[in-house]
Amino acid sequence: MEPEHIRASDADRDRVSQRLREAVAEGRLTQAEHEERIDALYRAKTVGELAEITHDLPAPSESHRSGESGEDRMSVATEEARRMAAASTGRENIVAVFGGAERKGRWLVEPRTNVSVLCGGVELDLRDAVLSQREVTIQCAVVCGGVEIIVPHGVRVVNNTSGILGGTSVHGMDAVTDPNLPVIRLTGTCMLGGIEVKAKRPKRSRKKRR
Repeated sequence: MEPEHIRASDADRDRVSQRLREAVAEGRLTQAEHEERIDALYRAKTVGELAEITHDLPAPSESHRSGESGEDRMSVATEEARRMAAASTGRENIVAVFGGAERKGRWLVEPRTNVSVLCGGVELDLRDAVLSQREVTIQCAVVCGGVEIIVPHGVRVVNNTSGILGGTSVHGMDAVTDPNLPVIRLTGTCMLGGIEVKAKRPKRSRKKRR
């Protein structure tokens, strides 16, 4: 039997779906084109039919070499990410009392992160972070302090926090409609404090001005 006639597996479909999401983030596909190809993905029965869906897209490794892929997206499906996610403990507690705490660079975002702040500050930079799963929750308890959360472009931020003489501000986010994109869910309460969420490009992608 020719390879292209082999029946496609769920893993095969997941790989194609991930490549399509990357193509949208890279600007290679519009949202409408992405939806059309997702429809074709679920209709496809063979490996050959799946290959047709991405025939005009470069391989993921080529995109990474060109610097166009992965710079605005948190890792959720790479081999490295899977290894890191395998070490997940389910939750992490971050505490700042009359001081500060931060998470930045390559770090694992647990399914639930509890952030407690009393007269202090916490910075969470998720631009190079690895998600343990597609949707994660950051629970904040802030009293007389602040939490700054930096996310990459192309993710959904769901704000379910409440404020007492304080609050949460979310700005610079993209209009994201793809339900398959990563989700950062914020919960908790701010009292005499604040949570600021903003989208930024990764530092390594910025060009130095001469």
